[in-house]
Amino acid sequence: MAIMTSTAPADRTVFRTCPLCEATCGLQIEIKDGAVKRIRGDQDDVFSKGFICPKGSTLKQLYEDPDRLRMPVVRRGFDDDGAPIFEEVEWDEAFAVVGEKFAAVKAEHGNEAVGVYLGNPNAHNLAWNTHARAFLQAIGSRSMFSASTVDQMPRHVASGYLYGNGMRMPVPDLDRTDLLMLLGTNPFVSNGSICTAPDYPGRIQAVRNRGGKVVVIDPSRTPTAEAADEHIAIRPGTDAVLLAAIVHRLIGTDQVSMGRVAALVDGMNELRDTVEPFSPEYAELVTGVAAGTIERLADDIATAPTAAVHGRIGTTTVEFGTLTTWLIDVIAILTGNLDEPGGSMFPRSAIERVRPEKQGRPYRTGRWQSRVNAHPEIQGELPAADLPVEILEPGEGQLRMMFTVAGNPVLSCPDAEQMNEAFASLDAMVSIDIYLNETTRHADVVLPPASALEKSHFDIAFSNLSVRNVANYSAPVFDSEQPAEDDIIARLALLAMGMEGDATLVHDQLVNQLLSAEVGVPGSPVEGRNVEDLIAMVDGDTGSDRMLDAMLRTGPHGDAFGANPDGLSLQKLRDNPHGIDLGALEPRLPDALQTPEKRIDLFAGPLLEELTRLEARVVEWAGDGRLRLIGRRHLRSNNSWMHNIEVLVKGKARCTLQINPDDAAELGVVDGGKASVRSRVGEVTADVEVTDIVMPGVVSLPHGWGHGQPGARLDVAARHAGVNSNVLTDPLAIDPVSGTSVLNGIPVEVAPA
Repeated sequence: MAIMTSTAPADRTVFRTCPLCEATCGLQIEIKDGAVKRIRGDQDDVFSKGFICPKGSTLKQLYEDPDRLRMPVVRRGFDDDGAPIFEEVEWDEAFAVVGEKFAAVKAEHGNEAVGVYLGNPNAHNLAWNTHARAFLQAIGSRSMFSASTVDQMPRHVASGYLYGNGMRMPVPDLDRTDLLMLLGTNPFVSNGSICTAPDYPGRIQAVRNRGGKVVVIDPSRTPTAEAADEHIAIRPGTDAVLLAAIVHRLIGTDQVSMGRVAALVDGMNELRDTVEPFSPEYAELVTGVAAGTIERLADDIATAPTAAVHGRIGTTTVEFGTLTTWLIDVIAILTGNLDEPGGSMFPRSAIERVRPEKQGRPYRTGRWQSRVNAHPEIQGELPAADLPVEILEPGEGQLRMMFTVAGNPVLSCPDAEQMNEAFASLDAMVSIDIYLNETTRHADVVLPPASALEKSHFDIAFSNLSVRNVANYSAPVFDSEQPAEDDIIARLALLAMGMEGDATLVHDQLVNQLLSAEVGVPGSPVEGRNVEDLIAMVDGDTGSDRMLDAMLRTGPHGDAFGANPDGLSLQKLRDNPHGIDLGALEPRLPDALQTPEKRIDLFAGPLLEELTRLEARVVEWAGDGRLRLIGRRHLRSNNSWMHNIEVLVKGKARCTLQINPDDAAELGVVDGGKASVRSRVGEVTADVEVTDIVMPGVVSLPHGWGHGQPGARLDVAARHAGVNSNVLTDPLAIDPVSGTSVLNGIPVEVAPA
């Protein structure tokens, strides 16, 4: 395996993109005597223009964290208290253990006994984005799980049915909209999600400065709601009813004006009939939002010069997450705001494949099912909520071995206690992770990749979600004694295939596969070219850099390996360390559609049935007096591993149970005291914070806490342990269309502890 080396001077200033959230802010990093002296925002970054949040400046602390693993560790047993004992080993020995474990499980139980869980940080990881397919194909199992089904899968599914591609997702055109409506999202804290936009606060203020309006619909008065023109409190989980009522109002008052996309849309008659029951008056009873307010929202969207509606965690991690997301797009379609400047638009990434117009195929899910609960496959994945029973339930196909990659499902997935039990019961487990956390402490082998400052970076995933088309590449800041991450992934793939050889075999094969496909596609920038000639021109020090170069050069802005000398390449991005601005979003329909007949069928898939199911379900919600639990996020806390950085967790404790004063008085819980919170599946005791930030009937706990378990090596996090809200999440409560867990709107009982 290659160890990255360089001759960089000890004192220098470097520029790179922050990999810690979706905002992709540019950083200026000052190096003094070979160490990080200061990190601040890059004023010349073409996208972020100097903006930075508290997380970006902590890459130094992450790099220097004494708890971060620098060498592989192998579990050698347990101590008298039952905590695992880990020993540092050399890389070859660690891979030998992995090979033995995998071969033993495969020989006795077959490939389907091996599963993979992918955590959220993989979306920020260049090596994983270029090499995941090789690894997963080598494992040869259909038991793939990820953070997507505790996060954004409804967005993928809604896009798949509407536009034919689950990875082609419209984003709000923040910089040109006149009306921005945000549901269940708090970008002042999250920095945006499925909407890559550095300085979201500044962009929201810019909407208001140009005479526009910002409306936030949320059960909590979040920092984003505080900065908006209007905050509307809504009962958790009822956003679909509100949006259906807006559609009802638009149709009933003849305010439908689809504009250019009207010629592409089918299903209007069915839509009119199906939303008929969802009048604003009906929605008021369910959502708590006044009928007059709902009517005004619909009228404002219809009459604004441009309008963009965007929903996130609060609208995707609910029972009707896919339906809610679909309704957001339906509103854009009905009001002429889909694929138009200032509305909801489709980015065009620098590495998107260039393909000719052709008729697509129907979007499909359910090609296979989870073994125990029979939940359908979505985008190649099974619901993360099914993972524990797939491990614990005996029978053919029972999971006996797991690979986890940059994930901590014991804290981040439903029914945390059963998840913990499941991982402890495995025959074998391998983790690629920088920490021994609450999940990886169960592993037989942990393979630590290099830190963010020791590897190259390009946002493959988030360039598909960006509110402006840009391209930024970051070279490693420091050398690493650890192998390149793509070498780790490639070597695991070889082990899984039972092959010997250097990781270069996998790297070369991936580049060859990519370019062989490109030269054979009509309309590709390198159509008909000689593959060997192109491979000889590919640039890059690592396998993932070489893949990136090939993708850039055959992308829509690429240099086509010399045919377009002014186009993009890896070298051109190196020469432009502040990034390259590729321009504002542009209309892309109908070319971007990958549906049959190049049309938008409003009722492709099960959406008609979901609207009908929503109407029936609402009857059950009416008069339900139970408290509903929602999550929340803090600006300094994006993922659970960030809790091990002192500067991000110091100060006032943030893992508190927020409860409205009216509810607190009725239940007898007091500010600063403790309360028990009980759901169908679990119970936790949390510190109480009485506040009118949350509406009556709602309580809030943040996501990703509950540290301090035996065997985890997260010293700072253990001192700020908090409680794990996912002890309360019900693994049986999911959005059936997307397999996404219900993390918001959980019915709970609260009492003084």
